[in-house]
Amino acid sequence: MDESFSSLPTSYLLGSVPAVVSEEKTPSSQDVPGANLQIFPPNNSASRGTGYQTLGGTSDGDEQQLTNNWKGVFSISSYTQYFNVDTDVVLNRLISSLYPISGDFFSKIDANPDLYGLVWISTTLVFAIASLGNCATYLMHRRSDHSTSWTFDVSYLNVAACSIYGYVLIVPLAYYFLLQYLGSNASLIRFWCLWGYSLFIFILSSFLLVIPFEFLRWTIILLVGGASASFVALNLRSYINESEITIVVISAFILQMGLAIFIKMWFFA
Repeated sequence: MDESFSSLPTSYLLGSVPAVVSEEKTPSSQDVPGANLQIFPPNNSASRGTGYQTLGGTSDGDEQQLTNNWKGVFSISSYTQYFNVDTDVVLNRLISSLYPISGDFFSKIDANPDLYGLVWISTTLVFAIASLGNCATYLMHRRSDHSTSWTFDVSYLNVAACSIYGYVLIVPLAYYFLLQYLGSNASLIRFWCLWGYSLFIFILSSFLLVIPFEFLRWTIILLVGGASASFVALNLRSYINESEITIVVISAFILQMGLAIFIKMWFFA
């Protein structure tokens, strides 16, 4: 027995190995300078996920404290994960936006909602309706007056940028705060994602709205507006799943139809 103990290394007898183990278990919070980033957006629904998480995650005891801190809103690093999506994922969500009656869009983006679609689709729509709107106006004037010369109205671009960006940012934000006030769980990032992809169908229809036949233009914009509004309303209803705030779903449908009519009246009149 004594010989076996004497044959052991002196470092083991002095307890240096446990010291190494304790060093390995030392919390690594100091090694991760970004670990104090806050949950964004605030989300009290455990079933819907907790939105933006810190690198090391948060415990239940810390979650309430973090949701009251809105520092992450003004930090670029809070949004970087929402642009980390593959092309296949974006294409799948674009295709889903063309099937308004499915109502399962939130289930597809629940694990990884993105803002890439919001930025890309909105910017593309701004330039599409501004340029094609100018082209449609020229063709309509050309039908009645063959001497009409081509001119590009820059005000189309200004109005398109203000209206599209303003709509896709402010409307989801307003519904987020409204649902929070009504006591319903809501996620701002998911709302921005939903409304962003709902505009994709307007990009496709803007090419058809160049056709210089007013009846055909109205038919196209009403069908497209109805499809986009149904996409928003049905997915919003499945997400809220509360009958007492059905008026919220109806108002979302009306606003989306209003956007469609605005695009027709201003850019393709």
